[in-house]
Amino acid sequence: MATPHPHSEADRRLPAGGGEPQAQIAPAALQRATRPRTLADILTQVLLPVVGLGMLAFAIWYVVNTQPVVKHPPPPIEPARSPYAATLAASGVVEAQTQNIAVGSATPGVVVDVLVTVGDEVEAGTPLFRLDDRQLQGAMAVKQADLSVAKSELVRLEAEPRREKIPVIVAQVDEAEAGVIREIDALRRAEDMFAKRVLPEEELINRREALAAMKAKLDRSQADLALLKAGSWEYDLDVARAGVVRAEADMANMQVELDRLAVRALVSGRVLQVNVRPGEFVGAPPGQPLVILGNIDSLHVRADIDEFDIARFNTRSGARAVPRGNLQEKYPLEFVRVEPFVVPKRSLTGDNTERVDTRVLQVIYRLDSSGHPPLYVGQQVEVFVDAQQPPQVAPRAEASAEASASASASASASAGAEVGVGK
Repeated sequence: MATPHPHSEADRRLPAGGGEPQAQIAPAALQRATRPRTLADILTQVLLPVVGLGMLAFAIWYVVNTQPVVKHPPPPIEPARSPYAATLAASGVVEAQTQNIAVGSATPGVVVDVLVTVGDEVEAGTPLFRLDDRQLQGAMAVKQADLSVAKSELVRLEAEPRREKIPVIVAQVDEAEAGVIREIDALRRAEDMFAKRVLPEEELINRREALAAMKAKLDRSQADLALLKAGSWEYDLDVARAGVVRAEADMANMQVELDRLAVRALVSGRVLQVNVRPGEFVGAPPGQPLVILGNIDSLHVRADIDEFDIARFNTRSGARAVPRGNLQEKYPLEFVRVEPFVVPKRSLTGDNTERVDTRVLQVIYRLDSSGHPPLYVGQQVEVFVDAQQPPQVAPRAEASAEASASASASASASAGAEVGVGK
């Protein structure tokens, strides 16, 4: 069977009579129009537009739902509000009436006993903890022995003369006297024999020297007897007494060193914190406070007023403290004192805007917590000071201002008088 020519179908559609075709139809278009639709055609013509429309819808939905929404929700905790119309705000810390006393050890050592716990009420002189004192106890025994020796020496000197020594010295004196008599007799006989030319001169000289030596021995024995009967010399007693005083001073010094190993409270108050345990080594000075004491019968608030707000501060103005976490409570404050030394600010609030070069004036207020929940030492509070009243002016400044005003008035009056005289 012969294959039809591709132009045969078109030729059959030509009009009769051999006229021109009404439209020229491409062979490929005729093939697409006549062939059956395949799966690729369905995907291309139907599914691909549907997928495109779906992606467009998803993009519109995503853009609409992911736009940032600016909301202003209420804060989790309502910020503290000042009770005054014009306010000077400051950060404050609750502290003890006596301030927070950090107790340390004057000498390094190993802690052997901790005698207090947190919350204990202590009086001045109460021991807080003790260090190992075995080495000083040994040195103390040596000092006690030295003191005993010094006292015994003084007693011995004060008890002179010893009665048992006197007969011994007297016997030595008698012996020396007998020797002198013997040497005198020997010398006399030697002189007689020398006069008769029987004894040589050398022997006579020896006899004389022996007599002189025996007399010297007699003088020495008599002097020893007199010295013994006179007792101890006054200056020797003074030296012995000074030795006793020195030994007692060494004992007292050693006792002080032993007493320093028992760290005591110097003021009455309550133990706020204990950071030491038996067996720990503490240095001098320690790296942290070993025990913190303070009198909390009356609490104080240390408020830090920024140096830019010092001109607005007035000691006669009212003040309130608001603790963090309990903003409904407002504690009345009573002015106590101003520490006139402006110090660098310590970061208490944690705010990133706080600068290390900011300096603050520290003001101390007395906190009245009656009728309010209790506050604790170290707790941070917000302090609000009434800034409506004008800052107080020092009396000296007022006096100097009045003096300058009167001086200027006097100068003006004198100048006016001079002008009148000139006219």
